[in-house]
Amino acid sequence: MAGVLKTFAGVVALDHVTLSVRPGEVHALVGGNGAGKSTLVKVLSGVHQPDAGELRFLGEPVRFAGPADAKRAGIATIHQETNLVPTMSVARNLLLGREPRGRLGLIGTTALHARAEELLAAYGLRVDVRRPLASLGEGARQLVALARAASADARLVVMDEPTSALEHAELETLFGAVRRLREEGRSVVYVTHRLEELYGICDRVTVLREGRVVHTGPLAGLDRLRLVSLMLGRPFHPVAPAPRDGEPGEPADLPVLEAKGLTRHHVLDGVSLAMRAGEVVGLGGLLGAGRSETARAIAGALPVDAGQVTVAGTAGGTMGRTAARTWPVGRGGAARKWSVRRAVRAGVGLVPENRKTEGIVPTLSVRDNIALAALPRLSRAGIVSDARVDGIVATFMRRLGIQAVSPRQPAGELSGGNQQKVLLARWLAMHPKVLLLDEPTRGVDVATKLGMQALLDELAVDGLAILLISSDVAELVDNCDSVVVLRDGAITEQLTGPEVTEDRLLAALAKD
Repeated sequence: MAGVLKTFAGVVALDHVTLSVRPGEVHALVGGNGAGKSTLVKVLSGVHQPDAGELRFLGEPVRFAGPADAKRAGIATIHQETNLVPTMSVARNLLLGREPRGRLGLIGTTALHARAEELLAAYGLRVDVRRPLASLGEGARQLVALARAASADARLVVMDEPTSALEHAELETLFGAVRRLREEGRSVVYVTHRLEELYGICDRVTVLREGRVVHTGPLAGLDRLRLVSLMLGRPFHPVAPAPRDGEPGEPADLPVLEAKGLTRHHVLDGVSLAMRAGEVVGLGGLLGAGRSETARAIAGALPVDAGQVTVAGTAGGTMGRTAARTWPVGRGGAARKWSVRRAVRAGVGLVPENRKTEGIVPTLSVRDNIALAALPRLSRAGIVSDARVDGIVATFMRRLGIQAVSPRQPAGELSGGNQQKVLLARWLAMHPKVLLLDEPTRGVDVATKLGMQALLDELAVDGLAILLISSDVAELVDNCDSVVVLRDGAITEQLTGPEVTEDRLLAALAKD
């Protein structure tokens, strides 16, 4: 790829990107959310056509009208969610469209099964190829997809987050299959957020940030701290650990919210954290670390296998030791389990990362979006008081500086920053105790970002407990009293007070 440009509605997704993949090379592609990885993969696989720049494959210029063109040319893409047919047999999936046929054009079942077994054995997978694909685990399905791509004589295999749901044994089998591709002289573009995988399987790496290539080179000699710094755009200066004078004492104030042992297979691994009134707790980690999943589990929006959430002040209406109540969030006791409804009633609000699909209702007015969560509190005998709604909406539009033609303007017509403020206003109108903010300043202009940071300070002073998820290291350092660092769904480090610095946070993110 040379100087590839791709825009969507005027927004630059790939900014003159150059990528070179050598024969027999496993080339890592890394970057944070919005870096352009998915767009690049779609250009390579023919889903998108570049607006400018050139693609050359096997030394020849190419332009793919669609995925079928890329596949015919010898480029196979294996997505995180395998695009196979679960109700068909393993053998039919493996050789779909290329089945061995007899003289009358009928599929030769015996030859089909024999060829399928041969292909899978070469990649370390031995299963009954007559079974439906759906009966296999996620790891086995990924290997079937990889073997299918290799058997189709693909010269370049693009693997997009192939290990996100694999067990350790399945991971080793997949790595063995990738090494086999390399030995056969085939090339692999390997997209992942797991640093240990990069150093275990890849030869070179390209780092994308905000649609631009910021680094390309061999992994040998590139340490993790440097790689994380490149991905996040923050310089790293190693410092010595701060001395500790014994063990910290118990804080005088009790947590407003405490989550213990939040666990979901392949997603969260015993995550525990506590939040106190007036405290801003940061949640850090690279892409796929489990930050959003933690917030969703705390808000009751993500089912988990085990854990519990305790919220103060839910029984008697005031915070305190006797008023706290605990809910299990795992399996069993459906009537007592933590849920979105109980979270909202207890005073927990979530502003999700994707405001367009999970937050704003674009066809509703600004007024209705703000009042949405508070409607039960603003009604009597099922009748909503328009005067009370108008009063609350006017208060928060003024307090947050929401710029709209009028409260009746559709929320979908507002800028991204103003939509984010509408979501904040919706939850602030509920007078919450805990506010979970998932990337609240992503995609907003500098002025709006600074305004939101000032608002966080104001809310914390007012006694609100805030969980702040951000990919911006500086934002976590500037706003948070403590930072919990996640990797692969588990807590790897907790920084508090003077420990919350850019260098310590970068070191924690890159920690093996």
